[in-house]
Amino acid sequence: MTITSGLPRAAPATGAKPAPTSRRRSQGAWALLFLSPWIVGLVVLTAGPLLASLYLSFTHYDLLSSPRWAGLENYTRMFTADPLWRKSAVVTLVYVAVAVPLQLAFALLLATILNRGVKALGLWRALYYLPSLFGSSVAIAILWREIFGADGLLNNLLGLIGIESTTSWIGDPTWSLGTLVLLRVWEFGSPMIIFLAGLRQIPAELYESASLDGAGTVRKFFSVTLPMLTPIILFNLILQVISAFQVFNSAFIIGGGQGGPGNSMLVYTLYLYQAAFNNFEMGYAAAMAWVLLTIIAAVTAVNFWLSRYWVHYADEQ
Repeated sequence: MTITSGLPRAAPATGAKPAPTSRRRSQGAWALLFLSPWIVGLVVLTAGPLLASLYLSFTHYDLLSSPRWAGLENYTRMFTADPLWRKSAVVTLVYVAVAVPLQLAFALLLATILNRGVKALGLWRALYYLPSLFGSSVAIAILWREIFGADGLLNNLLGLIGIESTTSWIGDPTWSLGTLVLLRVWEFGSPMIIFLAGLRQIPAELYESASLDGAGTVRKFFSVTLPMLTPIILFNLILQVISAFQVFNSAFIIGGGQGGPGNSMLVYTLYLYQAAFNNFEMGYAAAMAWVLLTIIAAVTAVNFWLSRYWVHYADEQ
């Protein structure tokens, strides 16, 4: 006689679900399959050339013969025996230090005006964004030369109000870099759109509370708007600083490819281009590129470190 238990029988093993570990492995395999084009592109188009340029920075290479190992010679020359490198570094630092704050201030001003409820906001937002799309183009750089030349639009406008000027603003070392700064400020559209999005996220209750405390428009801006926008300001600051360090098209076209009068427009990337494609010193240009990468990384790290003292987040106590 067979004794059977009253407990239910176990389900057959044939319909059992796969173990969680094997399911995770399967999902990981599919993820790698879909990511493989990006991974191949990263290795072949980014990581490979990056490591190749690092190697070339320690060599003498003219594109026509094989690279010859030079050790730290390129870096030593750069820091101790190349006055043009120092000139380009100073010009670029001045450009970044002046152009980026002016650009962000102008973008924030326009974003604040648009946020006050103007009609056809979408149209104005699109129109103001256009300079960011075309500002770094060759056509705009050529137009800039025509505006600030000796017979350009600016001098003609000054003549209409009784100020006779024959100054070539791009041909005078005193003003030439200022024309590049002005072009950078004119490219305000991208940070303005980001500022506008941040302004529209500030709770109206904060302004109402400030009004009850007797705060006026200026006090509201500095006590409510600016503190709430500090994360957006940091984001825009980092993006625009990185972009400004890499300025090339406008300096190349407006300065005639030679750095302008007295090398007053010899920005870093323009001198790097001259070393690589005018002098065929690819090893030296690669070393310059790595120094620029290091400078950008250091400035970005400093901005993040300093942000703890002036950036405020809504969830902070």
